[in-house]
Amino acid sequence: MSKDTYILGMETSCDETAVSIVKNGKEILSNVVASQIESHKRFGGVVPEIASRHHVEQITIVIEEALDQAGMSLKEMDAIAVTEGPGLVGALLIGVNAAKALAFAHGLPLIGVHHIAGHIYANRLVTDMKFPLLSLVVSGGHTELVYMKEHGSYEVIGETRDDAAGEAYDKVARTLGLPYPGGPHIDRLAAEGKPEIDLPRAWLEADSFDFSFSGLKSAVINTVHNAEQRGETIAQETLAASFQASVIDVLVTKTLKAAKQYGVGQVLLAGGVAANRGLRSTLEKEFGVLDGVELVVPPLSLCTDNAAMIAAAGTIEFEKGKRGSMAMNANPGLDIESF
Repeated sequence: MSKDTYILGMETSCDETAVSIVKNGKEILSNVVASQIESHKRFGGVVPEIASRHHVEQITIVIEEALDQAGMSLKEMDAIAVTEGPGLVGALLIGVNAAKALAFAHGLPLIGVHHIAGHIYANRLVTDMKFPLLSLVVSGGHTELVYMKEHGSYEVIGETRDDAAGEAYDKVARTLGLPYPGGPHIDRLAAEGKPEIDLPRAWLEADSFDFSFSGLKSAVINTVHNAEQRGETIAQETLAASFQASVIDVLVTKTLKAAKQYGVGQVLLAGGVAANRGLRSTLEKEFGVLDGVELVVPPLSLCTDNAAMIAAAGTIEFEKGKRGSMAMNANPGLDIESF
């Protein structure tokens, strides 16, 4: 009988300080997240310096709480996995250096993990991954379609050329006077309204799986400003529903097309915007009638940044024999295909 593998994962790429312990890459023993949303809300977005300072304050506390919840000690860990990039460089540095300190002090292997790989592997905490597969990654800074032939193999077949979907949500929310983060507020309003405004969909080239949401964001802003100049008021619910309909239409249509073209048997939803109810329900509806393709949608707790996903992805790298060194540094521009 093979020995169980216990990985302590750490995530500090943006504004969540998170530590988790995962068994065999699939079973969450603890998953502690200290959010900073309240600190950044008054600025309308994440302030990197404030994020870094919060990570410094929270990291030790969160590590201790994760170990306590799991009922384990560091000497029982097989490795320390940490987000190496991409992300805010100052925030990443806190996690990387904390992980290096733990690994050095306890003689444990150190494993760097790509943040997006973590989001993808959050799905392995729900069900087994079946290859070849396709992952739709939708978050504040990333909108990508990633094709995987096997564990640890990533081919980006489509990505955003400008604003990621999450960025567009936040900017539209700001235009409507909604608080940060804007995504949940837009999603809630969209459920109460009808998409009665004709907003653009950026399909790009016929054979492209890339995304573009900058034009849509600008169209929403222009619609609001034009209405104000005419002395008219557009219901927030109507504007939110119209905006969200455009985003979801493009995301789902391109994902369906890619799934068929690449002949995958499984499609994974990943990233913070994966918590969007409109996107989840539309994907479930469309893939529910597509034979031979399983759709996996993670629970809300595994959509936003967390460390269980980093430990899950780190387990794969650990099993492949990947090891980091004390020379590891934060890498805000880390490329997933060369990771």
